[in-house]
Amino acid sequence: MKRIAIGVEYAGDAFCGWQSQAHGQTVQDVLERALSEIAAERVRLHCAGRTDTGVHASAQVAHFDTSARRPLSAWVRGVNALLPSAVVVRWAVEVDEAFHARFLATERQYRYILHNAPTRPAMLAGRVGWFHQVLDEQRMAEAVACLVGTHDFSSFRAAGCQAKTPIRVMHEARVVRQGEYLLFDFRANGFLHHMIRNLVGALVYVGKGRYPVEWMNDLLQARDRAFAAPTFSPDGLYLCGVSYPPRWPLPNDGRIIALPQLPLV
Repeated sequence: MKRIAIGVEYAGDAFCGWQSQAHGQTVQDVLERALSEIAAERVRLHCAGRTDTGVHASAQVAHFDTSARRPLSAWVRGVNALLPSAVVVRWAVEVDEAFHARFLATERQYRYILHNAPTRPAMLAGRVGWFHQVLDEQRMAEAVACLVGTHDFSSFRAAGCQAKTPIRVMHEARVVRQGEYLLFDFRANGFLHHMIRNLVGALVYVGKGRYPVEWMNDLLQARDRAFAAPTFSPDGLYLCGVSYPPRWPLPNDGRIIALPQLPLV
């Protein structure tokens, strides 16, 4: 058996999330069907981070095992010829059996793109979030700084989260404005279910002046989801980076980063 790692990009608004479901309309489902056709055998994928319905990925990483002998180009060009337009395989490399896309990832990175304007976006509908009131990016930038470090993120954890612990190490958390758009960047050793969308929702409350800057730290210390803001829309959320130890022949020595850039169109 060979183990193949692949880099995947997809528009999440075209699918019902990553994880396979009975109706077959997920990213995992369409990829497995295409890979299985090229391999002429059943293929099962394992990914770095399972994304929800509507969440996009510019740098998803996955792996599969196969007994098929194919050139690496077949796992890219051949598979892409069988995929819908909203998902594409960017690269493929052979790795040893010790590699695991999920369990050996040392960092994951997400970017949330928020359109901050009086009217909703049309050209970028489904690809960016939207909030109509003017947001103060300086207040949000100050508020987000408290998240860096090792913390219990229970206040930003979905009720159905299956993670064994709410403790995560946040390496980077920042908010910057580019014209009518706000970019929220988060990089950590891992994330809880809905954690990014819950963080963005809380930061929007700070940005519009509903709560003071210190409220973010209060939420962090409370460790109770009931005190935080509602979960924000998935539209502008992108999985845009996954990092691995540099022992495998992955692109960029294992730092798989592809930040979505403005303008998107």
